[in-house]
Amino acid sequence: MKFYAAQIDAIAEALLNIFMNGAYADREIARILKADKRRGSKDRAFIAEHTYGVVRYYRLYSHLAGDEPRSKEDWWRLIGIHLLLNGYDELPPWREFAGLDAAEINAQLATARNNRALRESIPDWLDEVGEEQLGADWTATIGALNEQAPVVLRVNRLKSDPATVTTSLAAEGIVVESISGDALLVTERKNLFATKAFKNGLFEVQDFSSQQAAPALEVEPGHTVIDACAGAGGKSLHLAALMQNKGRLLSLDIHGWKLDELKRRARRNGVANLETRPITSSKIIKRLTEKADRVLLDVPCSGLGVLRRNPDAKWKLSPDVIDRVVAEQQQILSGYGRMVKPGGKMVYATCSILPRENERQVEEFLASEAGKDWTLEHRQSFLPQRDGYDGFFVSRLSKTS
Repeated sequence: MKFYAAQIDAIAEALLNIFMNGAYADREIARILKADKRRGSKDRAFIAEHTYGVVRYYRLYSHLAGDEPRSKEDWWRLIGIHLLLNGYDELPPWREFAGLDAAEINAQLATARNNRALRESIPDWLDEVGEEQLGADWTATIGALNEQAPVVLRVNRLKSDPATVTTSLAAEGIVVESISGDALLVTERKNLFATKAFKNGLFEVQDFSSQQAAPALEVEPGHTVIDACAGAGGKSLHLAALMQNKGRLLSLDIHGWKLDELKRRARRNGVANLETRPITSSKIIKRLTEKADRVLLDVPCSGLGVLRRNPDAKWKLSPDVIDRVVAEQQQILSGYGRMVKPGGKMVYATCSILPRENERQVEEFLASEAGKDWTLEHRQSFLPQRDGYDGFFVSRLSKTS
């Protein structure tokens, strides 16, 4: 397996910006890949794969290197360690790789594996929180969160069906397998966004666990439905399909630019019943008191359930950040639930694995004054090692008539 200095330099530049300048990994990788139009698909795949690989095991590789990287040359050494541990038996005789010995690195690795936080390359505080929150499940959970995430599609029922999408993608050399319902598993990574099926709005990329939130809301055509933390709208699009484009779908978010992206996606998906509204003040929510048959709260969270997709999150999180997120979740649950009509329903969902953000939040809400008219109908936690997909939590509550 051959690689080139230009590829390693691009990875080193991306890593330096991610860890030393606070860039988000996905955006930084996209920037690096766009910077040189001459790169072919193999170059691009190599850069993306190995940038994420080093981000994922940053703490472990820094330990094996003897210190945290400070210069671009230091990042080259971490990349070299990563390559030696991932199928590259020899490195080119480049100055930056001088002194890297595979046998010595593997000997150090054998010792490091006895320490879970080092082995899984996470901060000590996160290891402590995970063990406290998940107990015996934590070791398997964090191990699974370091694996590469599967790519799952959701068929857009407003325009197509699983069989048609499967056939259309096969014609472009992309093989998918049916999982359940409208979910299709991609068996080989390729550029899905260049396909005719995607450009025509026949599917969206959405993890299987995440696909469980919209159906849990039990929407019907003709309902008034509010997606109150819509973001870029993956779940709004799913709700529109479940509503068969009938009724009213109102997507809210505090970030207007995300709603602009949702409108663009909605046009591609053939969604006709969606309205977007930025939350510019508390009056937006107050005016919608008891207006909705259904409300989806896919709330801001730690994102610990999607570390496979966003491995840099574990270096950006802190106990204080989680405390702030938990407080925000409580405010959203108690405040936004007022938009549901008597007899209506609400789904509370997160992409977290922590009970503190999930089951315990729902329990505290139900025990509070704001939750006195609510009943828990359904709740389910998804763990990557058990269910195979992202860590996720979904619960449905009904409001007394």
